[in-house]
Amino acid sequence: MTEPNSPTDDSTEARRLAWAGLLLGIGLGGFFDGILLHQILQWHHLLSGVQSGLVQDIRVQILADGVFHALMYVIAAGGLYLLWRARRGVAARGADRRLIAFALIGFGTWHVLDAFLSHWILGIHRIRMDVDNKLAWDLGWFAVFGVAVILAGWLTLRRGGGSGGMPRAVAPGTLGLAVLIAGPVAALPPPGVTTVMVLFRPGMSESAMMSAMAAVDGRMAWRDPSGQLWAIDVGPDGDAGPLYRHGALLVGNGLLPVACLNWSRI
Repeated sequence: MTEPNSPTDDSTEARRLAWAGLLLGIGLGGFFDGILLHQILQWHHLLSGVQSGLVQDIRVQILADGVFHALMYVIAAGGLYLLWRARRGVAARGADRRLIAFALIGFGTWHVLDAFLSHWILGIHRIRMDVDNKLAWDLGWFAVFGVAVILAGWLTLRRGGGSGGMPRAVAPGTLGLAVLIAGPVAALPPPGVTTVMVLFRPGMSESAMMSAMAAVDGRMAWRDPSGQLWAIDVGPDGDAGPLYRHGALLVGNGLLPVACLNWSRI
């Protein structure tokens, strides 16, 4: 059995801390893209480069963004779990620097992989879809947020040493807090989107669902073949909250996985 604080134990904690940093960095890289490029700047959606009438429907685009954010949730949750498992190793000399270094490497790695896979191999989107020279924007983003950040992480790792006066709980606490804040923010709908996804109770009649929609002065934008999941446009000043009083199980726009719950037939 491995004794606590033995070299093998220390090595295991160090590996967990490194993988925690990588996964948290990748998750934050995805959230950064989703918040900045999909929502604030609205330069692209995940599938903006796919030339298909169905895919170009804004509802499909937002759904794809939601699936992307769900994947980032899974990756970030894995990083938080490993960080918790490696909590004893955080007190080791240089552990905070190592965690930050691998988080930077993970952040940059996400942008490198995104550039090669999404931009140049699959072509499902580019950094900016509304410019003539798309490659220049791709290369600039690749260099600044990919290569440069990986290099910063590598240099931080090479420096080694202690924390430089920074409390050792700051690095893991800051990364964990960043993920917990970025996840919900990334799941918010883009500005101007007034359509909410509504999952009605099983067995509700169509007339009851229509009455629920009328109660919020909404307009049906779409519904799935089962008839239980609706997309309702409530308008820019609408309030979807009253739908809960009229038979809705869940109402969301990206923060709640209403579509997944419907597909699972809960």
